[in-house]
Amino acid sequence: MPKDKLKTIYVCTQCGETSPRWLGRCPSCGAWNTMTEDVVAEPAKASGGKAAAAPRVTGQTSLVAQKLKNIRTTEEKSRIVTGISELDRVLGGGIVIGSVTLIGGEPGIGKSTILLQLCGEVSKTRNVLYVTGEESVRQIKLRAVRLNVPEDNISLVAESDVDEICGLIESMKPDLVVIDSIQTMRCTDISSSSGTVSQVKESSARFLSVAKTLEIPTFIVGHVNKDGAIAGPKVMEHIVDTVLYFEGDKTLPYRVLRAVKNRYGSTNEIGMFDMTGRGLAQIENPSQVMLEGRPLGISGTCVACVMEGTRPVLSEIQALATKTSFPSPRRTASGFDYNRMYLLLAVLEKRAGYAFYNQDVYVNIIGGLKLDETACDLPVCIALASSLLDLPVGEKTLAIGEVGLGGEVRSVTHLETRLREAQRVGFDTAIVPKHNLKMIDPSQFSGLKLVGVSYLREAINAIKLK
Repeated sequence: MPKDKLKTIYVCTQCGETSPRWLGRCPSCGAWNTMTEDVVAEPAKASGGKAAAAPRVTGQTSLVAQKLKNIRTTEEKSRIVTGISELDRVLGGGIVIGSVTLIGGEPGIGKSTILLQLCGEVSKTRNVLYVTGEESVRQIKLRAVRLNVPEDNISLVAESDVDEICGLIESMKPDLVVIDSIQTMRCTDISSSSGTVSQVKESSARFLSVAKTLEIPTFIVGHVNKDGAIAGPKVMEHIVDTVLYFEGDKTLPYRVLRAVKNRYGSTNEIGMFDMTGRGLAQIENPSQVMLEGRPLGISGTCVACVMEGTRPVLSEIQALATKTSFPSPRRTASGFDYNRMYLLLAVLEKRAGYAFYNQDVYVNIIGGLKLDETACDLPVCIALASSLLDLPVGEKTLAIGEVGLGGEVRSVTHLETRLREAQRVGFDTAIVPKHNLKMIDPSQFSGLKLVGVSYLREAINAIKLK
């Protein structure tokens, strides 16, 4: 039998497009500098020329179709409730049977920790298989002891051969499988090394096939590259059912679990965790945590309320405007859109009359959250004006509203839910769009003074009167 020949190809990490030579720009998706070198086996031709494929026999198949009415879809049959409420919230109510979930995040962020805790919760009633390609089983055991994870129904194996792992899954038929991580897995019939595009793509496809055939939910850990995206081709994210990202600064204890793709639930929900010595602890009251240690009587701070899915979260926005000593003032934003900050500064100068052209401006969102909702426009503007005027905002005052280019304060969605959260935490004043007040009953919010404003100048004047 003639042996397969090895050949070098270049694969786009964004879309999986292949090329026999390196290209600066991918011809398929248009991304720049994404073509990476890979080695694949080229099938050898038969001695008589190109081998013809076996003809398909008409009407012959091994597939058996099911009636739609016979497929059960009750929650007991279709989902596994993990017992970790923050994770269940992000997944849409639990782990869907037969689903494949990809979880990514920076090294040390807590991916392996939360998955081992997940295995511990699920193993109380079901069998779990944990496959590690990066650590030994003894290292996993040490972490499990530290996290106080139940050990009876968890099976461990240290292996990187995909075919061997698939065979083990087919023989054991566990109720949950964890693969840590996909970059260490290797298909022996592919000549390239572990972590290459072809290996990651083929390994993901084989695990997906086993998970769908046996209806075994599978969690796969994926490394991230320097841009923060999951390493490997984007087609890996397309074939899985759910993609989760673990976010947060490793120097801070708070972690945010966010779904960027979810076939069985919303992608707007987040789960919040606190990294402790005994693992990740759930934060069921994030508003209280985000406002802890707030400076009182200091200018340049304002509280905003953002909607993370169905959950309202109060967050502190800090702004600092200080006179610059350079011809071009500096602008920095952490946790807030940089271009949006420039837009709001222009509105403050043009419509409200506050000059920032000779000021260095810094905007920071406390707690590591990233606020991308337009309802944060008004509190950012108030924090900027407060810092410029050196005028503190009331400690129990928050602002909600979108700011237009004309300086108008526009209405936002879910105002009642946001106000109830502010009322629960103990705020007494809320600066809100005047148009929104026509749609709610202020008597429902006893102890909370609602200040309706139509223009940005009115909102800043409202904090001067406090």
